Amino acid sequence: MNALAKWPKWEPSNKSGAGLTFRLALRELRGGLRGFYIFIACIALGVMAIAAVGSLANSLAEGLGREGSVILGGDVAFSLIQRETSTAERAFLASRGELSGVATMRAMARTLDGRAALVEVKAVDDAYPLYGSVVAEPVGDLATLLAQRDGAFGVVADPALLTRLDLRPGARLTVGAAAIDLRAALVSEPDKLAGGIGFGPRLLMSEQALKATGLVQPGSLVRWLYRVRLPKNTGDDAAAQTIEAAKAQFPEAGWEIRNRTNAAPQLERNIERFSQYLSLVGLTALLIGGVGVANSTKHFLDRKRDVMAILKSIGATGSRVVAIYFVEVLILASIGVAIGLAIGAALPFAVAAAFGAIMPLPLAPAFDPGQLALAAAYGMLTAATFSLWPLGRAHDVPVSALFRDQIAPLRRLPRWRYVIAAAMTAAAFVVLALTAAFDRKIAAIFIVAAVTVFGLLRLIASFVMVLASRVPRTRTTVLRLAISNIFRPGALTPTVVMSLGLGLALLVAVLEVDANLTRQFAAALPERAPSFYFIDIPSDVVERFDAFMHNEAPRAKLERVPMLRGRIVSARGVPADDLRPKPEAAWVLQSDRGMTYTSQLPAGSRLVAGEWWAPDYTGPPLVSLEKQIADGLGLKIGDDVTVNVLGRNLSARIANLRSVDWNSLGINFVLVFSPTAFRGAPHTEIATVTYPGGGSAAEETALLKAATDALPGVTAVRVKDALDAVATVVMNLMLAVRAASSITLVAAVLVLGGALAAGHRNRVYDAVVLKTLGATRLQLMTAYALEYLLLGAAAVLFGVAAGSIAAWRIVADLMTLPFHWQSGPSVAAAVIAVVITIAFGLAGTWPALGRKPAAVLRNL
Repeated sequence: MNALAKWPKWEPSNKSGAGLTFRLALRELRGGLRGFYIFIACIALGVMAIAAVGSLANSLAEGLGREGSVILGGDVAFSLIQRETSTAERAFLASRGELSGVATMRAMARTLDGRAALVEVKAVDDAYPLYGSVVAEPVGDLATLLAQRDGAFGVVADPALLTRLDLRPGARLTVGAAAIDLRAALVSEPDKLAGGIGFGPRLLMSEQALKATGLVQPGSLVRWLYRVRLPKNTGDDAAAQTIEAAKAQFPEAGWEIRNRTNAAPQLERNIERFSQYLSLVGLTALLIGGVGVANSTKHFLDRKRDVMAILKSIGATGSRVVAIYFVEVLILASIGVAIGLAIGAALPFAVAAAFGAIMPLPLAPAFDPGQLALAAAYGMLTAATFSLWPLGRAHDVPVSALFRDQIAPLRRLPRWRYVIAAAMTAAAFVVLALTAAFDRKIAAIFIVAAVTVFGLLRLIASFVMVLASRVPRTRTTVLRLAISNIFRPGALTPTVVMSLGLGLALLVAVLEVDANLTRQFAAALPERAPSFYFIDIPSDVVERFDAFMHNEAPRAKLERVPMLRGRIVSARGVPADDLRPKPEAAWVLQSDRGMTYTSQLPAGSRLVAGEWWAPDYTGPPLVSLEKQIADGLGLKIGDDVTVNVLGRNLSARIANLRSVDWNSLGINFVLVFSPTAFRGAPHTEIATVTYPGGGSAAEETALLKAATDALPGVTAVRVKDALDAVATVVMNLMLAVRAASSITLVAAVLVLGGALAAGHRNRVYDAVVLKTLGATRLQLMTAYALEYLLLGAAAVLFGVAAGSIAAWRIVADLMTLPFHWQSGPSVAAAVIAVVITIAFGLAGTWPALGRKPAAVLRNL
C-alpha cells in the first residue's frame, strides 16, 4: 500500500474533474523524470532544430533586408549584358538620384614572367561605392589606389590571386593591352553578395583601366551594372516608381532590374530552399523522436501498472487514468519544448557573436515569436500523436490484466475515441507542415514518404517477428533463445527496426548524394570533356585564333561557335514575369542566357521533336529549344519565344526540340536560332579545345601560357578550374547538409538507446530466471548479441534500400546528374549501424546479467 500513500483521498463523486486530474498528475511527477529523459531529449532535439532553422533563416532575411542597399550597391540596380546604356537611358537614371556604373567580365591577368590566371574583373567609376566601403590592405583611398601613376593603372586584387601567382603589392601585371600595378589586397567589397559564383579571383580596377585593356569590343561578354541611390527619406515606393517608369519609358531595354528589397534574389532563394531542407530535417527528427515518445510512454505505463491497478480498484475510471497520464505526457513534453525553444532561439545570437565578424552574410539576430510558436506546436503535436495510442490501451485493461500484462501483454487496440484523437493530432501535424512550408509540394511529398516509410518499417518489423516465430526449432540453445526474443511478448523488434531503419535511411541518402557529387566534381573528367573554353574571341581574330590552335595544339579538337547573350522576355505572348514555370525550368527566366545561331544540329544534341531547318534557310527567325526547358515552360512546337538581345526584342517560332547531353561539358545552349536570326548583330565567339583522352597538365599549361601571350584579348577558362570552383561551393553545402542531418541521426540513436533501456526490466527478469535454470553469462551475452545482430540486419536492409532510392531521386531529378550507387559508403554505414545496435544492446544488458537471483526472485 506504499504506492497509495502519496495519492490524495479518492472521492469518486468529486466533480472537479480537470483540477483533480491535474493535481494527481503533478503528484505522480514527484517521483522524478526517470524513464522520460529520452522522451524529453527527442522532443527538445526536434523543436530545437525547427526553432533554430526558422530563427536563423529569418535573421538572415532580416539582415539581407536591412543591408539591401549595401548588398545591391544602390537602391535600384539596372543590369545589361554586352552593351552600355544609351544616352537617353543614362540621362533617365541620373535624373532619379546619384548614379554609379560598374562593369564586370572575365579576363586573363599575366605576370611579367609569363604566368597567367583567370580573374573576375570589376571596373568601377568615381562614384563607387554608393553604399558601404571597400576595405583594402594596406589601407588607402580607393580612388588613389586605382589611379593611373607612372604609366600604369592601379588595381586591388583578391588575396587568392596573390597566392596563386605568388605576388605581393607592388607587382606589375598586364590585362589585355594594359599594364597595371597591384597596389593592395582586397579584404572586402560591400556589394559582393549581389554577384554569383566567380570562377576566378576578383580584380578591382577603374573604368579607365578597363578601357585601356582593349577587352571591351562589340559583342564582348561584359555585364554593365548601373546603381541609383535615391534621395534621402525615400521609401520603397520611390524605388518601385523608378522601376515602373524605366519599364514604361524603355520597354525594349532588356535590362534586369532589382531594388534594395530584392538585392540578392538567388541568395534569398537558396536560403529559403536550404531552410526548407533544414525544416524537413527537424520534422524528420521529431518523427523519429516520436517513436521514442511512444516507447517512453509505453515503458512508463509498464512501470506504473501497480499504481493504475490501485486507482482502478478504488473506483477510478479508465478515462480518468488515461487523462492523468496524458496530462503528465503534456507536462513533460512542455519541458522538452521549452528546452528546444531556448536553444533554438539563442542559436542566431550565438552564431552572430561567434562568427559575425567573419561571416559573408549579414545576420540580424532577433527573437521570432512566430517561428518559436510553430516549433512549439510541432513538439506538442508530436508528443500527443505518439503517446495517445499506448495511453489508450490502458483504458480498458482490467486490474488483473495490469498485473498479468508483465508476462502476457494483451493484444488489443485502443477505443475508437483514442484512435480518432491520435488521427486528429496527426492530421493537425500534417496541416501545420503544409501551411508553414516554403514549397508545399515538397512538404506533401515528405509527408507521404514519412507515412509510407513508417508503415513499411512496421510491416517489416511484423514480418521479422512472424518469420522468427516460424523458423524451425534449432538445437542450439543460444540461437533458439535469440530467435525467440525477437517475437516474444514485449519484444524490442518494432522499436529497434523503426528507429534504426529511419536513421540509417537518412544517413545512406546523405552519403550517396555526397558520394555522387564528389564523383561528379572530383573524379576524372568525361573522356570527351574539353580542356579549355576560350571566350570573347572577336570576329576579326577568329582566323588568327584558329591558326594559333592548329599550330600549338595540333592533336586537339577545336570547336567554335558564335555566342550572344539575351533574356527571354515573353513566351506564347505571355510576359516572362507572368509565366509559371516548373521549378526545374525557372532558372532560364531569372537572368540572361547564352544563345547561338547555326545551320547544323549542334554536337551533343539529339532532335526529339520537329524538324531541323535547311542549311540554306533564310525565312523568319526560328528557334530550337531544349526539351526539358520547353516542358518546364509549357511550350511546344509552333509557339513564339521573344528574347531581348543588345536592347532589341526578337521573336522566333519554335521549330524543334532537342535533348542535350550537358554532362559532356561541350558547347551547347538552351536556345539555338536559325542562321539569319542575328544577322548583323555584334558578337564574339566561344570555342572549346579538347585533347583526345584528356590533355596532360604540361600540355594544358603550355597552351595556356602561349595563348595568353599571343591572344591577350581572349579569355581562357580551364574546365578543371571551373569545376573546382563549383565543387567548392557544392561541397561546402554538402558539409552543411551533413551537419544538419546529424540531428536526425542523434534522434535515431536516442530512440534506439531508449528502446534498449526500456527493455532493461525484461532483461533482468530473463537473466535471473535463465541463470537460475543454469545458463551462463557467456551464453546469455551471445544470445543477446545474436538477437541484436538479426534485428540490426533487418533494419539495415531497409535503410540501405530506402536511402539509396531517395538519393537516386534527389540526384537524378532535383540535381539532374547521373546517379551511380556507391557501395562503399552504404556498406560502411550498414556495418556501423549493426555494430552500434549490438554495442548499445550489450551495454544495457550487461548490468542485468550481474543481478543476484535471490533479490530479484523475492520481488517478483
